[in-house]
Amino acid sequence: MEFLTYTKEEQVAFIAINRPPANALGSAVIDELSELLDQLEADRDIRVLLLHGDGRFFSAGADIKEFTTIGSDDEFGRLGEKGQRLFERMEKFEKPIIAAIHGAALGGGLELAMACHIRLVTATAKLGLPELQLGLVPGFAGTQRLPRYVGMAKAAEMLFTSEPISGKDAVAYGLANHVYSDDELLVKAKELAYKIAKKSPIALKAAIELLNYGKTKEFYEGVKRESELFAKVFASKDGQEGIQAFIEKREPQFKGE
Repeated sequence: MEFLTYTKEEQVAFIAINRPPANALGSAVIDELSELLDQLEADRDIRVLLLHGDGRFFSAGADIKEFTTIGSDDEFGRLGEKGQRLFERMEKFEKPIIAAIHGAALGGGLELAMACHIRLVTATAKLGLPELQLGLVPGFAGTQRLPRYVGMAKAAEMLFTSEPISGKDAVAYGLANHVYSDDELLVKAKELAYKIAKKSPIALKAAIELLNYGKTKEFYEGVKRESELFAKVFASKDGQEGIQAFIEKREPQFKGE
């Protein structure tokens, strides 16, 4: 791949955006990430994905230069829909995705990060949606996801002013999970990824589906689906292994069965 690098270690896929200088999310990057998700979805050895940016940034946003080559409103709309489809897929992806954010996650970069299940940041990272400063609005569902994390009032402020918030403030507002120093970020992200990778793939897949139910469905629908998946996971070999390991006071050995 031209703009992504990928390595695998201990059931964790490490994905780096490598498009200097700003790791801009052009159409080609979106296509490559979609292709890579196809590969990782089929790889039973992979249980967790860790996404970060090479160089100075996580991703400083969409490729503005690419915008100047778009010839029609319909073509521009198709680009937005392509990003929206990818990010929705990431949000519902059956394997947890962790974003490790340093430097900047702006515009499309923040929209990408918000599609991940967990976000870790450095204290000096900048997170924001500056599209209004360019006379635009976010196009990859940023206006819909940001209020879920920071609330409507803060989301409106961030959109209208185009001013980013720090990594430290992102944790305080609920946009990120943990804040670390620059030197700690990837170390802590890897520790978390390895910890999650020890869990049952069947239970992780069910948990992700249920979390998404909590975002989009009525409460009673989520509770009903939770009961269905509780029974299904309990009956799995992993479910029985987890119970037996607890009784025997040992670490469970989950196989995704």
